[in-house]
Amino acid sequence: MDLINSVLNIVVPPASLVMLALAWPTLALINACEWVYGMFSADSMENKVVIITGASSGLGEQIAYEYAKRGAILVLVARRDTRLHGISENARQMGARHVMIVAADVVKEEDCRRFITETVNFYGHIDHLVNATSLGHTFYFEEATDTSVFPHLLDINFWGNVYPTYVALPHLRRSRGRIIVNASVENWFPLPRMSLYSAAKSALVNFYETLRLEVKDDVGITIATHGWIGAELIRGKLMLDNGAEMQWKEEREVHVTGGPVEEFAKLIVAGACRGDPYVKYPSWYDAFLLYRAFMPKVLGWTFRLLLAPDSTGRRTSLVGTGRPLLESGSPRKPPSPMASSRSPMASSRVTYAQQVTKLE
Repeated sequence: MDLINSVLNIVVPPASLVMLALAWPTLALINACEWVYGMFSADSMENKVVIITGASSGLGEQIAYEYAKRGAILVLVARRDTRLHGISENARQMGARHVMIVAADVVKEEDCRRFITETVNFYGHIDHLVNATSLGHTFYFEEATDTSVFPHLLDINFWGNVYPTYVALPHLRRSRGRIIVNASVENWFPLPRMSLYSAAKSALVNFYETLRLEVKDDVGITIATHGWIGAELIRGKLMLDNGAEMQWKEEREVHVTGGPVEEFAKLIVAGACRGDPYVKYPSWYDAFLLYRAFMPKVLGWTFRLLLAPDSTGRRTSLVGTGRPLLESGSPRKPPSPMASSRSPMASSRVTYAQQVTKLE
């Protein structure tokens, strides 16, 4: 058996590359035909019920607007509903037939049951479930000063998708609906300062790929994978509105650049309506999959060259790991009395917010 594996290790990789090269024109033609067919057979979202989690900002907000333009009925879910009132009004003006807003925490199964039940009781069915909630970080793993942030990151990025899906799945089966997943290229594309985020996204994608086989054609699944996108760009800064209760405003601002989140949202909704299994933005990232599969050392060398330490020698990200965020030395506000009276879970969120930044 060892001899067979040794031979296959030598033969299979180059043979696979040759087969891929020969099949590429045919595969490209098939994909093009499917895309054209999908353009003319896309589902109408007129009066369809769409639940969107993480709808209070960033990608979730823009997805809500795209569905609104198609005349959908929206259920907007976020941990706090303060911003949802304005977003719901915007969605109505853009064409949404009706908008319901629900304050809920998607990492709590009981909250997920509540907003799914409220939706079904009010509208009678669910057509699309959009899991847009996502939270990233920009710290080196070894520099994290508070390990209590680790489960929070995995809870939001993994269980925050799984729980709504688990509760909504029977209703989606009845309507032959669709689940839309906010994934990321980091699920296979290694980038520094994103170790836990990458691990959670990898688990998420594998979960939905397996679920796709289990539900067969009863429920569609669209996995939307993106590279770096800018969200909540206000005067060149990323405002972590969803983390407002976790940290002070001075600690919620960090300079960012990225692709337009509006464009990604438009692609996601269009792909979901066509029934696409995958939406990728931008798609050229896929070229690195070949290197990951067949030449991982080349990919590693490339990253070492591109991500060499800067001339200042700084390793820690601007969103600190227990260190001051503002290098200008602006003073931080002291914790409020309410913060000290919170539960251990809530008090840990202050440290948590100092170490994470929302990517979507």
